[in-house]
Amino acid sequence: MSTVATEVLVVERVFNTSVEKVWKAITDKDQMKQWYFDLAAFKPEVGFEFQFEGGKDDRIYLHLCKVIEVVPLKKLKYSWRYDGYEGISFVTFELISQGKETRLKLMHEGLETFPISNPDFARENFSEGWNYIIHTSLKKHLEA
Repeated sequence: MSTVATEVLVVERVFNTSVEKVWKAITDKDQMKQWYFDLAAFKPEVGFEFQFEGGKDDRIYLHLCKVIEVVPLKKLKYSWRYDGYEGISFVTFELISQGKETRLKLMHEGLETFPISNPDFARENFSEGWNYIIHTSLKKHLEA
């Protein structure tokens, strides 16, 4: 019997700004558009469903997500799956106030549930994507 690695992908960064400013960046659709994805709508409310398109080259995927946990200024968690594909994963943003700084810990679990036959769903691609989003895109947005 083979076992599939279920290791959670974790990306952490400390931002030199308040937890309120980071929370607004990860929950306000107008701000999210500047560093994340262009969402038609987003509300940090349990049960809120949202979707967006993303991918690379000519392969675009419709992402289907649903907010499942919200602790204002501390935690946002939502499901993440792809239209037309098996599997479901979960993305969690945790914020920890450290004086004038904020530690953001992003966790993406369940990547192993996506079809391994599709190289676009390889763990390395998620790692590369989240590292860029957190360390480059969000950093630039928060420092603007």
